[in-house]
Amino acid sequence: MPLSLLAVDDEAPALDDLVRMLRASPRVRAVHAAGSAAEALAALEADRAAYDGVFLDVRMPGLGGLELARALRRGARPPAVVFVSAFDDAALDAFEVAALDYLVKPVSRARLDEAIERVLRAVVPDAAPASDGLDEDVLSVDNLRGGGTRLLARDSILYLQAHGDYVRVFSDHGRFLLRARMAELEARWSRHGFARVHRGHLVNLRRAVEVRPMLNGTAVLVMADGAEVPIARRQVGELRRRLAA
Repeated sequence: MPLSLLAVDDEAPALDDLVRMLRASPRVRAVHAAGSAAEALAALEADRAAYDGVFLDVRMPGLGGLELARALRRGARPPAVVFVSAFDDAALDAFEVAALDYLVKPVSRARLDEAIERVLRAVVPDAAPASDGLDEDVLSVDNLRGGGTRLLARDSILYLQAHGDYVRVFSDHGRFLLRARMAELEARWSRHGFARVHRGHLVNLRRAVEVRPMLNGTAVLVMADGAEVPIARRQVGELRRRLAA
């Protein structure tokens, strides 16, 4: 199913480049342009069903990209949102408003095609690949700074923290976001040495150092990088046993 997209940027040259690149994709049927978030909002309110996805800048005069994305989420059947920005400091905010991707200018053809595929899979679930990659030894994760994605070895992950529809990944190579639910990761990664030690934390026990008691009667799990992860009281005894084994 070819996509109908709306491109939004207040800078005319950047908007022209984005429209041109989107139209070059065989996955795209039509691309409409808006020179401001207010103009885009008016077009979407007039006929929201006309657009499968919105590719928009973050920083624009008046109504910004993040504010537009929040406004779209309040309506029924919001279009998929992909941010395209010259700045990398709004990536976490973008994912908090359920953006599918965050591209940093200048955008490469490969990264734009990847974002288009994500929009397609969101609009047409049957277009999703048979595997979501969570069972692979190397995962595709989203950069919190710098935008884009990178490959990350699961063994390099220290622990994960629940973050809405995503999880924050704390690894040897920095912090990232992974599109997954904590319960799903717990079920599928337990055989790889990961354990749910707290409602919001899943840890790689192979990278854990010790269970450290706290003054208030609770305990934390100390990781290889010195980070301390809270432990649910009922888990303390079991974790001590597993680490001593």
